[in-house]
Amino acid sequence: MFPGGGQPNMQQLLKQAQKMQQELAKAQQELAEAKVNGTAGGGLVEATVTGSGELVALNIAPAAVDPEDTETLADLILAAVRDASQAAQKLQAERMGPLTQGMGGGIPGLPF
Repeated sequence: MFPGGGQPNMQQLLKQAQKMQQELAKAQQELAEAKVNGTAGGGLVEATVTGSGELVALNIAPAAVDPEDTETLADLILAAVRDASQAAQKLQAERMGPLTQGMGGGIPGLPF
């Protein structure tokens, strides 16, 4: 229902939609530029991802490299990337959540 039983003001609705679109674009840009880290093995492996989830760096301490045990190194890398991805998801929820509340739980095609 609309206040007073009248029709919605289309100009006002369009303005609100444009403002929301601008705020979402700004938040997405901020997420793309933000970086979060994840670690494994007490810091032997560190992964850096953007707030939108793109892996941008991977640091491996020499102590983590054992030619006889590449399986453990692979596990450490996976754990560090997962840790960083979880941090990125948390950042997404913090930044995008307030913008998407009241929109049925999210916008199709966006990862939140």
